[in-house]
Amino acid sequence: MEKRVITTEMINEDKHQEGTLRPQSLSEYIGQESAKDSLKIYIEAAKARKDPLDHVLFYGPPGLGKTTLAGIIANEMDVHLKITSGPAIAKPGEMAALLSGLSENDILFVDEIHRLNRQVEEVLYPAMEDYAIDIMIGKGQSARSIRLDLPKFTLVGATTRAGLLSAPLRDRFGVIFHMEYYTPEELSDIILRSAKKLSVEIDASAAMELAKRSRGTPRLANRFLKRIRDLAEVRHDGKITSDIVSEGLMLLDVDELGLDRSDRALLNMIIDNFGGGPVGLDTLAAALGEDAGTIEDVTEPYLVMNGFINRTPKGRVATELALKHHLEQLSIMN
Repeated sequence: MEKRVITTEMINEDKHQEGTLRPQSLSEYIGQESAKDSLKIYIEAAKARKDPLDHVLFYGPPGLGKTTLAGIIANEMDVHLKITSGPAIAKPGEMAALLSGLSENDILFVDEIHRLNRQVEEVLYPAMEDYAIDIMIGKGQSARSIRLDLPKFTLVGATTRAGLLSAPLRDRFGVIFHMEYYTPEELSDIILRSAKKLSVEIDASAAMELAKRSRGTPRLANRFLKRIRDLAEVRHDGKITSDIVSEGLMLLDVDELGLDRSDRALLNMIIDNFGGGPVGLDTLAAALGEDAGTIEDVTEPYLVMNGFINRTPKGRVATELALKHHLEQLSIMN
């Protein structure tokens, strides 16, 4: 699959600077107002009682700040944060070792928690409810179970696929938040804040232009900012303006609606080759030379959410918005 600059998944270039751009407190955090307001209350109440925060689950698309909020919770509670991920824990013993290594009221953050295997997940049930784990000693008829007490802790889970979480695990979270896409105004504020941290001068109008093309995702907005900064420093005087944003995103092949080459190829295929649809997913995948799962999970969601494609029982259908955008792109090319 072609590497897309517009992907909202974490890529290597994000790891170098994303940590320095992350807010450290709820007061610094921009967006997700409902989750922020609730967390303030829950954290203050837990601190007043000197209890651990209730277990928290964040779900939503990648790049919206789930890991950042886990770090903020630890900072606000003044406790340690231990980070792992569902695929990284292969055996129940590994989860037991993680839990027993926590200190009182610590935060254990498990990213992509829906990918925990069932045996590992079962270790979490008594740990979340009773702060204890059951360990089997011996084999066969001589096997016996020993219950070990754990320090009180908070499990913070994050998932992009809430529907894949098992009901017993989901029900053990006391606090569940759906992470929403950000508005252009919120993203503009994030871009201005990140530019300040990166010592980059940027116009407010340029920040808004960048925000409008960032798919409602802070991770993508910050990635674009770093790419545009390079262009401003190499070809211009270092200050980012709206014209430089347009020039930079043109180089990245991202249009004014935030669509890249893969998005446009999908829309063009439906419109030009299949008369606007309906066309089945497998047929579309074969025509594009792409995997059907990649189209369904990676390319399509943004196009469906923003009204470019409708999923119908008969297949994918391009909307009026998609056709209008297609015609505009043709006029630009001509």
